[in-house]
Amino acid sequence: MISRKIVTLFVLSALVIAGVAAVKAPSGPYRNLQVLPKDISEQKLDSIMDAYSSALGIGCSFCHAEVKNFPDSLNFASDEKPMKEEARKMMRMTIEINKQNFYYDKTERPEYLKVVTCKTCHRGEAYPAD
Repeated sequence: MISRKIVTLFVLSALVIAGVAAVKAPSGPYRNLQVLPKDISEQKLDSIMDAYSSALGIGCSFCHAEVKNFPDSLNFASDEKPMKEEARKMMRMTIEINKQNFYYDKTERPEYLKVVTCKTCHRGEAYPAD
């Protein structure tokens, strides 16, 4: 069984990505991307965040802190919320699992071969069952 710590890490990483995708980034490069590529397109980042949000059944504010004095806005670069770092850990864990156990290059692996994603464990829940 997956330990509660691993599950928490996975949830956090999904939430971080979901939060970034839900809000349009200011013009210029994204700030404080530590797992995703710094030159990621807005479309790709939004797609990833939407997928994480859906897989965990959460919103952006699960990982992203509010802007001070503007509770309806999120500071995506902030690391104020601990869940954001947990989300990063879960992202790294998922990447490592797939690299070690599956053909990571989509152009080389058979179409029927599945990979581990957030939804594998979370199934729409922020905290998956043990």
